[in-house]
This record gives sequence, C-alpha cells and structure tokens, in this order.
Amino acid sequence: MSGKTKPFFTNSFSSVFFNPLHLIRSKLYTEIQDLAPRLKGKLIDLGCGTKPYQHLFTNCSEYLGLDIEESGNKDSKSLVDIYYDGRTFPFDNNSVDCFFSSETFEHIFNLDEILAEINRTLKPGGYLLASCPFFFPEHEVPYDFARYSSFGLQSLLEKHGFEITEYRKTGSFLSAMIQMTALYIYYFINRIPLVKHLLFILLITPLLLLALLIDAVFPDRIKRHDLYLNNIILAKKL
Repeated sequence: MSGKTKPFFTNSFSSVFFNPLHLIRSKLYTEIQDLAPRLKGKLIDLGCGTKPYQHLFTNCSEYLGLDIEESGNKDSKSLVDIYYDGRTFPFDNNSVDCFFSSETFEHIFNLDEILAEINRTLKPGGYLLASCPFFFPEHEVPYDFARYSSFGLQSLLEKHGFEITEYRKTGSFLSAMIQMTALYIYYFINRIPLVKHLLFILLITPLLLLALLIDAVFPDRIKRHDLYLNNIILAKKL
C-alpha cells in the first residue's frame, strides 16, 4: 500500500514553523498511527478527502475512499473511489472488515443513520476507527453541523450496536486554548503575504512550543482534560 502524506497531516516537529494546526494534526496523527494496525482486511475510509492517513493502515488488504457528491471538501474529489447518496452505502450486509473516518462526523447531519449503515455493512467483530473535533472553529461551511463530547460520541456508538474498545482525547484545556489563540493570530498574518512566514515564526511558533511543553510536563490536575481538541475512538461491532 502506498500513499504520500501531505505536510499538514503529519507529526513532524518541523511543522511548528509553518502549520498553524500543528498541535491538532500532530497529536491526531500520533493516535491514528498507534491504532491503525488493529484494522485489517477491506477498509472503507468514510469522508476520505485526500486519504492523508492511508499509508498507516499497512494491515489492510484493500483501502477504498467513500464520500458523497456534495461536500465542503471539493478539492479532494479525485481520491474518492465510491460515491453514495448520503444515506445508504453501496455495500452488502456484513461485507466490510473495518471503517475509518477522520474529522468527518461533524459534517454528517444524519449521523444516526450513517452509524446504522456502518453497523449494517460491517462484519461481526469488525472495527470502526473514528476521530472528530471537540474544540474547533466552524469549517467547510455550510457543511459543519455538530461537535461531540466524549459522552455523546460514546453513547451514539453504543446505541448503534458498538462496543468501545479504545477512547482517547488529544490536547488539554491549556494546550487547546493556546492552539486556538495561535490559529486566531494566523487568520490575520496570513493576509500579509510578504512577511507572513516571518510573523509566523515570531508569533505562532513560540505558542505552539509552549503548548507542547505544557502537555509534556504539567500534571493532569493542572492541564485538565474537560476541554480538549479531538476525540479518537475505536469501536467494535457486537
């Protein structure tokens, strides 16, 4: 399996010098990289976009991107293998070994229906690996419909016949606030093309480094995890 990861979707330390979403992307990449080897066989990437994590799923014999025609991520259409109508997947019952979906659930208005479809098409014991933001600005508008807490996401999955085998959060209260501050500053300096890279290094890179330091050395009682960046969940069909 081959795949080239775009620089904004890696855990490379160098991206603190050019990626305003470094904390989000690097932590998300690390968690997906850790959990991806558990998925095997035929994998469906729901809301696949540019398939930035495909190369991590080395135990999967088949990797197919599934998306709807109308979405907020129009530039990624060339990497979609299969389109569906937004309600029903074009797969038989119990025919898919595993599903992966990263940063897609917030763009699905009818998530209850889609989780039921994932359960219908998964083989018994098949896995769903998914991530979605908890603390992040509206994006890909107008196709940004929801944010899910840890409790809400786990309840939805259990309602649709899944057992949670792994649940993780990325970031902490402090690092999440710093990440959003860095992103806010980036919105303004990105409008100054001649000096935006210099301003990035002077204003944003120190913030990102501070957040990394906080998450690395501060105890949990100070960092707190009731505000965080992303949910990552691995669930098994019962």
